[in-house]
Amino acid sequence: MDLGTAANGSDEVTDVEGARQPGGSASMLAPLTPGDVPDLHDFLVRADLTLSGLDAAGVRLWLLRDGGGRVRGSTGFELSAAGDHALIRSVAVDREARGRGLGLELARFALDRAAAAGARHAWLFSRRSGPFWRRLGFEPADRTRLAAVLAETHQVTLFRTSGQLDREVAWSRALGRGPA
Repeated sequence: MDLGTAANGSDEVTDVEGARQPGGSASMLAPLTPGDVPDLHDFLVRADLTLSGLDAAGVRLWLLRDGGGRVRGSTGFELSAAGDHALIRSVAVDREARGRGLGLELARFALDRAAAAGARHAWLFSRRSGPFWRRLGFEPADRTRLAAVLAETHQVTLFRTSGQLDREVAWSRALGRGPA
């Protein structure tokens, strides 16, 4: 399966080869638009992922929709103020589409896009998907360090103010190398 990112690194709509949905329609990965926010919100609620900053200018998100328009996946990231660190976020796959490698492809897409945007290091929070992220070269990390280098991101701000930061598990990896 290949998300077929554009050679120029643009945010144009991208075919997901081999990700056929019922009815034979191909899935399409596209940058989030203001009209997509309610669908992404509902999808992330079902996936039990953070909703903070979905429509913020600095948050880069993509939605994977099947030919019928149903959200099948999402992926994205936020850059640090300096642009050298990326917080990977909103990587999720619809239950019916799991088990086909789509989550790995969506995560790789976000990692590739973050690196293309100038990030040298990727971070994320995940309490329950450690084995998945290890497959992409992530290792457990210091959440205090994550919160320091990505202090202005929506997710870190939310976690700090709500007290959730102390319950989170941080992961990190360098970009530009590794199994992604």
